[in-house]
Formats: sequence, C-alpha cells, structure tokens
Amino acid sequence: MLDGKVAVVTGGTRGIGFATVKRFLENGASVFLLGSGEESVGVAVAKLRAEDPGYQVDGLWPNLSDAAEVARAFGTVRGRYGRLDVLVNNAGIAAMDSIYSYRPEDFARIMDLNVTSVFTCSQAAARLMKEQGGGVILNTSSMAGLYGQSTGCGYPASKFAVNGLTKSLARELGRDGIRVNAVAPGVIDTEMMAGVPETLLAPVVARIPLGRVGRPEEVANAFLFLASGMASYITGAVLSVDGATIG
Repeated sequence: MLDGKVAVVTGGTRGIGFATVKRFLENGASVFLLGSGEESVGVAVAKLRAEDPGYQVDGLWPNLSDAAEVARAFGTVRGRYGRLDVLVNNAGIAAMDSIYSYRPEDFARIMDLNVTSVFTCSQAAARLMKEQGGGVILNTSSMAGLYGQSTGCGYPASKFAVNGLTKSLARELGRDGIRVNAVAPGVIDTEMMAGVPETLLAPVVARIPLGRVGRPEEVANAFLFLASGMASYITGAVLSVDGATIG
C-alpha cells in the first residue's frame, strides 16, 4: 500500500509508533523512526532489521520542539531519499495529576511535546511536501481529545489542540496536495498500560462495547489506511479507534 513512499514516524520506538513503523515497512515504505534518544532509537532499528534485513529503516533523535533540530532531521531524510511522503506525529506523554496539584512546568512539558512538536514537525514536512506536489500528515490524537477525562487535564487539552491543528492544517494545506488527518486511539495495550492495576482497568474495559482493549497493530492499521491512496479524498478527519468506548 505504500510502495516507494518515504515516511517519518515520531515516537516510533515503542507502542503505537513502533507498530506503525513496522506496518509501513511491511507495506513497502522506507521509514525514519524518531525517538527520544540514541539508545532507544538504536534498539528499535536493530529489532526491525533483525526481523527483516530488507527493511529500509533508519532512526534519528532530534528535540521535536526545536524547529532548527527538526529541520535538520527532515533535511537528513530528504538527503537520503530525495522526498518525504508521510509524516506521523505520534510522540507524546501523559499525566494524571489533579488540577489541585498540577505543576505549571508539568503542564508546559505536556503541551510542548504533544502540541508544539506536532506544529514544528508538520511545518518542516509541509515545506518539503509542497515542493514535491503533495503528501500526508497524520497526528495521534486520543479519545481524551474528544471526551476529556476526569483528571490530568493537560493531556486532553493537548489532544484537543492536536484535533484543532489537524482540521485547520487540512484546510490550509489541501491546496498544496497535502492531506492531514488524525487517529484517536482508545485504551490500547501498550507498555504504558502494563502497570495499570486490574482494579483500575476493569471499569474501563466495561465501558468498551467490544469488551477488550485495543492492540497497537489495530491503530497502526488506521494510520496505514490514511497514509495510503485508499484515503485519497479524506482530509481533516479524526478517526476513532476505540472499540466505541463510552466516554
């Protein structure tokens, strides 16, 4: 579905990001996965190359909130392949602090990675994509960005902002042949969920009509569809992948 395409996936070393990198590689793309540090990026790239030596996968670890670092990273991608077809803005962090104890610096950190990085990476990608006549930008939102959540206001606030960026950039960049969409996962079985006690998880699963949490590969499938030509007339959408979770 992505033969000959070049993709960048931020937050690509684990969870949904890693599953998306793998799905893109399986479907013929060349991928640069971006992570928070050289070690984690190296481990992820080595794991993928061990699975299939034919995978065209490389890694970088820029500060995603620093426009200059991001521009250099995307310049590396262009220097290697001459183009960029798909960007997946997946990097993000969460916190569950109450508003009464939420530290302003923690709120700022969430907004910096979850929102500012989406802006800086989308800007760098859009500049390359416009020159080549088009491309696809995809953002990781969340069901919390549709319904909010009962504590930890910074995370849903950041994801509501991601949805706003998605819809606004879709309108602005459509004339340049660039589609912009988001995927809003529900409760997904990632490393982040591994430490959640069953007593807390059970009530959440009870609100999911499908009766289970999702798998990273199921979210990756949504990204694959939206990145492919099968979604050629879809832009400005926020696609829920949450088992119809009752918010």
